[in-house]
Amino acid sequence: MNDRTRVLVAVGTTVLLFLGVQLGALALIDPFTESGRQAVEDPQNPTNSVLYFGVMLAATGLMLAAFKYDLEWLIRLLIVGVSVMISWYVFAELVPALLAPLAGSGSVVDALAIVAALAVGAALWVYPEWYVIDATGVVMGAGAAALFGISFGLLPALLLLAVLAVYDAISVYGTEHMLDLAEGVMDLKIPVVLVVPMTLSYSYLAAGSTDDVLEDDRDGGTDDDTAADSDAHEGALDRDALFIGLGDAVIPSILVASAAAFLEVGMLSVPLIALNWPALGALVGTIAGLLVLMYMVLKGRPHAGLPLLNGGAIGGYLLGALASGLSVATALGF
Repeated sequence: MNDRTRVLVAVGTTVLLFLGVQLGALALIDPFTESGRQAVEDPQNPTNSVLYFGVMLAATGLMLAAFKYDLEWLIRLLIVGVSVMISWYVFAELVPALLAPLAGSGSVVDALAIVAALAVGAALWVYPEWYVIDATGVVMGAGAAALFGISFGLLPALLLLAVLAVYDAISVYGTEHMLDLAEGVMDLKIPVVLVVPMTLSYSYLAAGSTDDVLEDDRDGGTDDDTAADSDAHEGALDRDALFIGLGDAVIPSILVASAAAFLEVGMLSVPLIALNWPALGALVGTIAGLLVLMYMVLKGRPHAGLPLLNGGAIGGYLLGALASGLSVATALGF
């Protein structure tokens, strides 16, 4: 497989994984809403974003402390447990839809959903190959984006994306603690990353330590060093796989889901999913940001993902909202 083909396949696979998270979230909006999965009493309250950001900071601090004190097993156990929980939320809605003839037997349907969720956890614990990680990541990502999407109104969602984009930039370019966190979780083989193989023979299980993360190529070139930049480009193509944090797919998808859940204008007739022009704009904007992100990755430059991804989602959302006839104030949730 030549370099051009490898790049196209890697980029295409990454886009498909992101679309899986986004379209999955849109498909889960109505079922989650009807099942009362909304996590907060008032989704329009902007302080929800502050609370979530605080929880995320605390979780980041606890994970870094766990790595410092050799408690990686605890992180792995926690993430696998969360994977089972979110998978159960998803399967509890999907299994009845897929097994309509058994819909009248609630106990059978519930049992099947539980078994499917436990199977996800078992696969992650016993055989976390890249395709297991990616499949679980899409299920988890879709479920998480839908849960947050119906729990964050438009203004809280926009605030959350803006704050996290700034935080991601600071934590990657400034304090660099997000890079330390990424390096720590990579070797645990848990679905906090999406894995995109660059070679047909790649095995995530066989890989020892994974030092290259999508947001981090510390040996990359600089704008004023053409030779170094060329070497970095070749190094990016020599990788066996690319990695992108699952949060990079989930966070902008929250706005996609929120727009579909809380706006009743510009509705589009699409089977199986809730979709309107603002949500579609956020979806397309996210993918546009992702393509720029991938271009930068393959150039070997260090960067943060959320400024591009969230920025694309917000820009696309606003364009879609304006195309639907909404005023800027209404689109911003005021």
